[in-house]
Amino acid sequence: MTAELVRGQNHPLSQSRLEIRISAGTPVAAAAALSDENGRIHGTEWVAHPGAPVQPGLEVSRQATADHRLAVDLDAMTEAVHRVSVLLALPAPNGGAGPARFGAVAAPFVAVTGLDGTEVASYTITGLDLESAVVALELYRRQGAWKVRAVGQGYAGGLAELFADQGLSEAAQLAAGIDEAVARGLARSVQAPPPRTSEGDRSRQAAAPAVGPDQGSVPQGAPGPVPPAYGGQPSGGQGQGGPQPAYGAATDPHAASGGPVNYSHPGRQTSAPPPPPAAPPAQPGQPAQPVAGDATGWSMEERLYNQVWGMFEDLARTAAAYRSAVDFAESRMDKELEQALSDPRSRIGGQGDAAREAARARYSQLVDQARASLDRDVAQLVAESQVVEPALPPAFARWDNPCWHAYRVPMEIPMALRLGDLRLPEAEAIRIPMLLRLPLERGLWIDSGRTDSLDGTFTDSHDMRRLAMDTAVAHAARLLAVYPADEFTVHVVDPAGSGAQALAPLSQTGVLAGPPAQGAAGVTEVLARLTQRVDLVQMALRGGAPDALPPGFDTSQQLLIVNDFPHGFDDRAVNQLRYLVDEGPAVGVHLMMVADREESAGYGPLLDPLWRALLRLTPVPDDHLADPWVGHAWTYEPPAVPHGSEVLRQVLTKVAEARRTWNR
Repeated sequence: MTAELVRGQNHPLSQSRLEIRISAGTPVAAAAALSDENGRIHGTEWVAHPGAPVQPGLEVSRQATADHRLAVDLDAMTEAVHRVSVLLALPAPNGGAGPARFGAVAAPFVAVTGLDGTEVASYTITGLDLESAVVALELYRRQGAWKVRAVGQGYAGGLAELFADQGLSEAAQLAAGIDEAVARGLARSVQAPPPRTSEGDRSRQAAAPAVGPDQGSVPQGAPGPVPPAYGGQPSGGQGQGGPQPAYGAATDPHAASGGPVNYSHPGRQTSAPPPPPAAPPAQPGQPAQPVAGDATGWSMEERLYNQVWGMFEDLARTAAAYRSAVDFAESRMDKELEQALSDPRSRIGGQGDAAREAARARYSQLVDQARASLDRDVAQLVAESQVVEPALPPAFARWDNPCWHAYRVPMEIPMALRLGDLRLPEAEAIRIPMLLRLPLERGLWIDSGRTDSLDGTFTDSHDMRRLAMDTAVAHAARLLAVYPADEFTVHVVDPAGSGAQALAPLSQTGVLAGPPAQGAAGVTEVLARLTQRVDLVQMALRGGAPDALPPGFDTSQQLLIVNDFPHGFDDRAVNQLRYLVDEGPAVGVHLMMVADREESAGYGPLLDPLWRALLRLTPVPDDHLADPWVGHAWTYEPPAVPHGSEVLRQVLTKVAEARRTWNR
């Protein structure tokens, strides 16, 4: 059972490997500080933060976001460490944007969970006002065992005051470094989707800046990474990243050498966007008629993206209200039945039977009322989906959308990419597009190891691998299709050649950078080339000269598809994969793993950070994603190309033709 802590309360921990999940309702930077038995931090290397997210036994998020998942391994802590403090801070305001104190935002919520998602303890940090940094909770040793304590100690002076209070001499420098790392992350993001208004109309409020997961996962991954919900991070979260490459192409090619990298999206405005289109007047007593693009935004693409987010939030909250009402009805019925049975007099003359019937009748009435409310809200969302889905651009649309038949290679990168659909068991009639911000802020993992689908059918391991590769190819094809010509490059590592049939659409249309790499030598060559690329771009950025790369250097985004992992991979190759996962996304190198985690169990905990860093997707429907608001288990459905359709090959053929024209 979950322990709901109040300030100062503690609770024992029976597990050493934990996740700490944070939901703040606004972007916050998360950090974790190690300290000795006196609560003293010995140096900056004892703090995991966005600028240095990994410390022994600790891994935190790399940027500010409304939802976080921090990884903690207490067994990996040195004997000198007696406390692990989880820290939250509001990003330093930029030009007056964003809240400057926790008293102006919703109370942050922190939960300690096992790796299986089971919640051990939770704490809602209330009573904050002028504070901009807070020690949320601490994990501490006591008589050889670990416990968690709710702290909630806030600091109006921010992280500098917090670190100074914990005895760190470099408090100001470390706080400034964290602010700089967070600012770099915020600069790569665009506005997150706005919340729905409480009124019944379909308009949206102005979007507030936010960044994500990881998550994610909203859906890391939700239609934007849930976040953290999506995939664990990021949380899903939440949306992540912005629609602009993180290097090279993000700068003006005619800018002076050594100038700063401009991470802002050239098509995004900073002033208030125009209001959304007004919905047609509703008939008296009837709900407002839905309109495609009725959210705020500068373009129809941005409005549709925000509208999809709003639909996701609406469905999450209406389902939560229904579940809460059913739980209340069950609890009330149980109490009434208990009272009726506890009185011996009610067992005589049929009074007990009458009391039980009355309790069940009240239960049915409450549940019917809740269901009617849910059905009404779902019907409105279905009606909205029916006008939104046909209006979606190719990057947001399903493969069966007619817009793909009029497909043309775009001239600029879209805001987001559709990775599939999300649904809840209470509302089977509605599917919400799962949208992920571009460019990718984390890699993708297509899980080929699940064998039981939600409909009860059994899929053997051979079919699962085939389905997983088909899903990976569909994702890769969509990424190629939504990027401008020659701005996205795909490499494939297929050591045993088992994915040849699934890879045929990519290989035969000529959109791959080269033939799929096979054998141990092929794996070594591709990984060495991509890790060298990451090193080169990082050196150029650190030297302040992003345009000083070697002549002919390919500045496009790079995607590596890895099939049949860990077959054909030695320890060096595994370490290179982890390096690409950690360092690649920031410089435009992304990873898509097609693998069964159980098959790589022989590597032990070495690969745990790799799996946590990837957004897990499945080739069959699976309820493994959670939203950041109420924690629903959402069923993810992969993007399916209609059976017998040639749309994927037709789109890839146009991409290949555009590339040949571009390179002439």
